[in-house]
Amino acid sequence: MTTKLYTSPIFLEHLVPAGHPERPDRLRAVAAALEHENFDALVRVEAPLAPEEAVLLAHPETYLNRVRGSIPEEGMTQIDADTHASPRSLEAALTAVGAAMAAVDDVFTNKADNVFVASRPPGHHAEADKAMGFCLFNNAAIAARHAQRKYGCDRVAIIDWDVHHGNGTQDIFWSDPSVLYLSTHQMPLYPGTGAVGETGTKGNIVNAPLSPNTGGDHFREAFKSRILPAIEDAMPDLIIISAGFDAHHRDPLAQINLVADDFDWATAKLMEIAERHTGHRIVSLLEGGYDLVGLAESAATHVQRLMRG
Repeated sequence: MTTKLYTSPIFLEHLVPAGHPERPDRLRAVAAALEHENFDALVRVEAPLAPEEAVLLAHPETYLNRVRGSIPEEGMTQIDADTHASPRSLEAALTAVGAAMAAVDDVFTNKADNVFVASRPPGHHAEADKAMGFCLFNNAAIAARHAQRKYGCDRVAIIDWDVHHGNGTQDIFWSDPSVLYLSTHQMPLYPGTGAVGETGTKGNIVNAPLSPNTGGDHFREAFKSRILPAIEDAMPDLIIISAGFDAHHRDPLAQINLVADDFDWATAKLMEIAERHTGHRIVSLLEGGYDLVGLAESAATHVQRLMRG
């Protein structure tokens, strides 16, 4: 397996207030974990900056203009209750988009079997015309649209195992049967969406909510009973993972009790499907994960599985 890693120092320049959970130290923790000798074969590439028009693959121009206008010349500004911007936040967000698109290019041009993108700000809460939940642009949605436009993908599957439901991704693809969105997440929890009955107008949304204080057994059962069969039925050309690691038992923002082995298991199951249907093509994009130890351990386990096959 050839696995690529995209990241960039610019992601550390997206600044947030002291005490904010989505802080630059998150990426430092992931980077430190991936320096272990187990990752010597990981192909490391600096994330490229996407042109602003790439955002329009998933967001209207009026929204792009609004985000651009919210970027301060100095200090920080608050976009919503928990989403902030600093002078280099737009550049960081566009680089996250650029990395996601480059990852798609790599798996379709045989430069990699799979790719992990360690970026911030995250993306899955960003709706078509609304920034929220620490997110400015929806990286997974843009990656899916890029795969469709440039490589003619008939069907993309986005699997989101972040502990918070990806309301933004669901919003963008609510009426689009060419993209299957599947999510495991804690419910009730922010942002309040993701009930089983939310299936989209074309039946392309699959939600498998988990009750608070449940663990790996419930997570794996949700995968086996709802997530994996739906992906198999869809026979996608590409699998995108919204890889949030905040369902880890150490995470302070939720009450799901997963361990790193659960993410390893889920990664392996998705790789089996990718081998059958996508030619191994998996693009994994970092979303949440706010305990630094749990995040680093889980991300490292996930990437190691991508490398091993």
